[in-house]
Amino acid sequence: MTPDAAEIRNRIYTIRGKQVMLDSDLAELYGYEVKNLNRQVKRNIRRFPKDFMFQLTRDEMEILRCQNVTANVKSRTLPYAFTEQGIYMLATVLRGELAEQQSIFIMRAFREMRHFIANNAELFDRISKVELKQLEYQKHTDERFDQIFEYIGSHKETNQKLFFDGQIYDAFSLLIELIQKAEQDIILIDGYVDVSTLNLLAKKQSGVSVSIYTFQKTKLTAQDIVVFNAQYPQLDVKYSNAFHDRFLILDGKTVYHIGASLKDAGKKSFAVMLMKNAAEEMLEKLKSV
Repeated sequence: MTPDAAEIRNRIYTIRGKQVMLDSDLAELYGYEVKNLNRQVKRNIRRFPKDFMFQLTRDEMEILRCQNVTANVKSRTLPYAFTEQGIYMLATVLRGELAEQQSIFIMRAFREMRHFIANNAELFDRISKVELKQLEYQKHTDERFDQIFEYIGSHKETNQKLFFDGQIYDAFSLLIELIQKAEQDIILIDGYVDVSTLNLLAKKQSGVSVSIYTFQKTKLTAQDIVVFNAQYPQLDVKYSNAFHDRFLILDGKTVYHIGASLKDAGKKSFAVMLMKNAAEEMLEKLKSV
């Protein structure tokens, strides 16, 4: 079963100010029985601190039942709720190809519902407080988000995206989206690259060439380059100390400034920013390297 985004969004609830999914819904999506899923969690309980997972109180369960008629809370046992970080951790302790695949869909749904809005905060500054109040008091959460997505879709997307500690999945997802936009060539300027950087670049479209400008002391080996080119040609690595910051240039016309090395995306707070009218100057600088 491949769930669509709407189906997953309907299973995400806001409890204690956090967006979470219940153990029963996750078990169904992962192809597990609830008791077996929770058994795996208990065996690895050190990986699930309170900000990753918590058990609902009876009051919370009743409120959830009243507010969400589709909530899967039929069991007499108080369910466990998993935050986005908890779901990411859950995917590492559950075994099976289905669990891995479903985790991708779930994390994407979280990204759409929570971080996509946060990343477009600039747009929401333009919405009046009255409009936000109207959205806030709509009956169902999914209706609110549908209205928000519709608003975003009709406005120009912000040129800046911010990521904070622990948003590794979201950061990598955005970088992959940017890489896949290239139709002819990609230029990456990044002083610190390794195999994990190549794993991102491997998501490029077939036939798109890649040039990397990095420091001489890079952890990328000649063998790494050979292996990459055997499957995802064509990669060319050049060495230079001319740049301090990191840049991604797509098709010689679109430039992104990236606040962290691609291999470290999401580990610390950083930003990705579109640089307008910078391609010509950047390419001219690269000619002298």
